[in-house]
Amino acid sequence: MGRLKALKGIIEEELKEMDPAKKTAAMAHLYGVSLQATIIARHRGENSELLAMAGMLHDIAAYKTGSYEDHAHKGANIAKEILKQHQLTNSEETKLIVEAIAHHDDKDRKDSAFDEVLKDADVMDHVFKDLDKPVKAKEQARYEALCEEFQL
Repeated sequence: MGRLKALKGIIEEELKEMDPAKKTAAMAHLYGVSLQATIIARHRGENSELLAMAGMLHDIAAYKTGSYEDHAHKGANIAKEILKQHQLTNSEETKLIVEAIAHHDDKDRKDSAFDEVLKDADVMDHVFKDLDKPVKAKEQARYEALCEEFQL
């Protein structure tokens, strides 16, 4: 079984206690960010498989705890444990994924090219999931840059 498929099963298990409607929305966002990360990573020459994994895990803490308070750093720790426990990545890959998750909420700051893919994927998923909602102020500049980059 491939790593992405294995990770999907693990995430399903991690979120099994959620209210079904909330779980459906959570899974849609996690998989949506994963897909957007794959597309952006391929476009920018980054590792699309690892970024897809980061996308699937990026909000795991928020969904497990029901709180977005410091969810990026808490999620990085949960992701690290999941990746180690299930031996899905080597130490270098784990570090890349964990750092991207830890930084994904810092939308106003530039980090590594790898980290930036996850941030941008999160923005794209937020915006394109509901076109009637205004773009969040902290995501506006990234959204405009993405529109220019992808000629949207």
